[in-house]
Amino acid sequence: MLTNHLDFRLEPRLRELYEEHKKRADKIDWGYHEFLPWDKAMDFRRVPWDPSQVTLPSSVITAVETALLTEVNLPWFTSYLEQTFKGSLSVIKEFVHTWTSEEDQHSNLLETYLLITRNVDPMHLHKLHKQTVENGWNPDFHTPFETMVYTSMQELATMVFYYNVAKVAAPHDKDLSSLLRRLAKDETLHYTFYREVIKYHLELEPNYCYHLANVIMNFQMPGAVMPDFENRMAIIAKEANYGPLEYFDQVLDVIVDYWDIENLRPIAPEAEKARLDILNYHARLKRVRDRFYRNK
Repeated sequence: MLTNHLDFRLEPRLRELYEEHKKRADKIDWGYHEFLPWDKAMDFRRVPWDPSQVTLPSSVITAVETALLTEVNLPWFTSYLEQTFKGSLSVIKEFVHTWTSEEDQHSNLLETYLLITRNVDPMHLHKLHKQTVENGWNPDFHTPFETMVYTSMQELATMVFYYNVAKVAAPHDKDLSSLLRRLAKDETLHYTFYREVIKYHLELEPNYCYHLANVIMNFQMPGAVMPDFENRMAIIAKEANYGPLEYFDQVLDVIVDYWDIENLRPIAPEAEKARLDILNYHARLKRVRDRFYRNK
């Protein structure tokens, strides 16, 4: 039987992983007020917003705004994780609570930055924020192991996104670049925890490979519920350093290699088929990537 539950035999190892996470997080504990240019703040009632106050390129604004609209859905993410891991390993449920407390600052930091610097129309941002949260989030994965695979990929993708946009933002606003790198450090710790949980399971039972394929081959960022998502991602891919090529090189390729999918040896035929499906999918996207670079 190909179980999709987390293995209780791994709880001691995952407990060690969680304790290590808390130690690392304590060393870099931070408050979002530390990363904001408060000297730029003005009262919108006394000095109304005007487009002439915008200082950043529109592509960078789109990237930061998109990150914000992803982060504001934290209540839906937490609810989903809480339901998914109900009855599962206690350490995973504890980690979800810690993860939530650490993620909680992210949307506050991004939104306050955009308002202080006046790089967005505050009423427009308010409407986008409200609409995105109102849309909720309904993921396609509802079982513990698949969810851990998804969160591994999602945290890695978010980490890469923040670092890549930080590079583009740096020449225009060093404060923005610094705060994006700060967020990326949180995502790095979260990704590390989730990816190790999956690696431990695959080492213990390679047949878990069966449940990797569905997530890896159908991965989509949770921000897809926000207004105009496809157009936003097209702009970011073209002008803000994160698109399909970066996704392959810095997310998919990394995770396939880290979990050593090529060398897994599941016994169940369905699991072996899933492993080959992943490798074929990876190879197909690699050919597309290589063809793009050759024709560039």
